[in-house]
Amino acid sequence: MTEPEIIAALRLQAIPNIGDVTAKKLIAHCGSPTAVFEDKIQHLLKIDGIGRFTLNGLKDAVYLDEAEAEYQFLCKENIAISYFMDDGYPYFLKHCPDAPILLFQRGNMNLNQKRIISVVGTRNITNYGSTFCEAFIEEIAPLDPIIVSGLAYGVDITIQKAAMNRGLQTIACLAHGLNQIYPKAHKKFASKMEQNGGFLTEFWSTSNPDRENFLKRNRIIAGMSEATLVVESAEKGGSLVTADLANGYNREVFAVPGRCTDKFSKGCNDLIKRQKAHLLTSAAELIYLLGWDLEENKEESSVQKQLFIELDETEQSIYSYLQLNGKQLLDTVALECNLPIFKTSSTLLGMEMKGVIRPLPGKLFEAI
Repeated sequence: MTEPEIIAALRLQAIPNIGDVTAKKLIAHCGSPTAVFEDKIQHLLKIDGIGRFTLNGLKDAVYLDEAEAEYQFLCKENIAISYFMDDGYPYFLKHCPDAPILLFQRGNMNLNQKRIISVVGTRNITNYGSTFCEAFIEEIAPLDPIIVSGLAYGVDITIQKAAMNRGLQTIACLAHGLNQIYPKAHKKFASKMEQNGGFLTEFWSTSNPDRENFLKRNRIIAGMSEATLVVESAEKGGSLVTADLANGYNREVFAVPGRCTDKFSKGCNDLIKRQKAHLLTSAAELIYLLGWDLEENKEESSVQKQLFIELDETEQSIYSYLQLNGKQLLDTVALECNLPIFKTSSTLLGMEMKGVIRPLPGKLFEAI
């Protein structure tokens, strides 16, 4: 992006009544951020869903001054800027309608690596949670995924330290600008994290780590990853918000179960009980359900696959449909095969055990 386009995008971010969804709508209509400000208000009011209240302040010079000041800060601090239409913008996040139009990053990161997991949880991590984090990273390290979290106390910093110790790229999504590190106690990890990973935020240098910013930040943690893992959580907490956001983005969610009497396992147990997350006891289960090992083991699997597998009438109907139509959602399979959801779900599970279909990210299924 050119300097004028970046400043125009920053200006859109600064205007109070224009959020990311509206900003993208304006940019799509006008062709670019600068074109939004060059167009006439009466033309913009013809866009569906755009009213005068939304455009209040669009021509106000104060937001241009703020955008230019923030741009100078970003340049001075050598902070990379990622526009939502750029190739370097996080691949999975790009598909979220409310993703930020601009992201700011510091470090050495490859945001388009496909194997990305977000790991979240309580700030009051227990020995059980710490042990799980260490074992999870040790088991998944050979696949070299990116580990995304929020740098908070507890689960966040535990999983990110484990990732750094194993040489994995880890990214901290911040709820404030890149002029500070919060909590301050974790500033000591900044240098090592920036060597292989780093920091990412949508917030300006004028933003403080306020509570509402953490909740807003959670959509980036959920959106930029293929899957979200909740290690430990109480009955309420930000990690459950992140899990809900991930479900809303049609991403896979995993939760580590715990004893029903453990306060910081209640949130995870509830996610599993309400079928909002897969029960996870090891990294191998996540690797299998995301299909990460399929490509590596494709040749081996084809050798081991049974030559003759008996399918009943319902299984054959589903298998034929998936063979003909490729990857499909559970609901679509049920509808097209004229089957109830519960029957389709149990049949797909049985077919998976027979090795004739496999689950994919986004609650999809395909024939093998």
